[in-house]
Amino acid sequence: MPHDHPHRPDDDQPLTYWQQMEIAVRELLIEKGVTTAADIHAQIALMDARSPANGAAVVARAWTDPDFHAALLDDAAAASRSMGFDIGPLRLIAVENSTDVHNVIVCTLCSCYPRNLLGLPPDWYKSRAYRSRTVKEPRKVLVEFGLHLPNSTQIRVHDSTADMRYIVIPQRPAGTDGWSAAALASLVTRDSMIGTAQAQAPQNL
Repeated sequence: MPHDHPHRPDDDQPLTYWQQMEIAVRELLIEKGVTTAADIHAQIALMDARSPANGAAVVARAWTDPDFHAALLDDAAAASRSMGFDIGPLRLIAVENSTDVHNVIVCTLCSCYPRNLLGLPPDWYKSRAYRSRTVKEPRKVLVEFGLHLPNSTQIRVHDSTADMRYIVIPQRPAGTDGWSAAALASLVTRDSMIGTAQAQAPQNL
């Protein structure tokens, strides 16, 4: 039966060296009883389930809970773990935006990113252009994302590493007094926790 969508060519390419190595090591670990196929599938499903909603919940709690806010700025990994988010052995640093300071995150060497809280990184975060230009001309890059900041606002660029990641606490939008943490979380986007956007205004929902 014909389909009404355009034909997409098959992506049948020879396996790379590293793909072959991954298959070989995985099969060897299963054969030796170190792990099982079910365990591997469960871990993949867990990784795929990570999304920016995790980070949004952390930010929203920081906006509504002064004690948690202080704990997050002191040790973001420990504070996130206290909410049930597994950060692993990484050092996680929370940086907070204000009227005077705006923070933006980059990884100049590759694409280190707090996946446990933000899910998979967007393609642009991994691009050479973003990685190189953000440290050189951050204000211009932010304008290209549609974020226009006053000249009086200092922009701080934070470079992630293999064992250290960052999350931005965006400014809480005006007009949200009395909102619950769950409602506030709906205003927190992935990009606002990277620093290329601000949290959504209530009227934009």
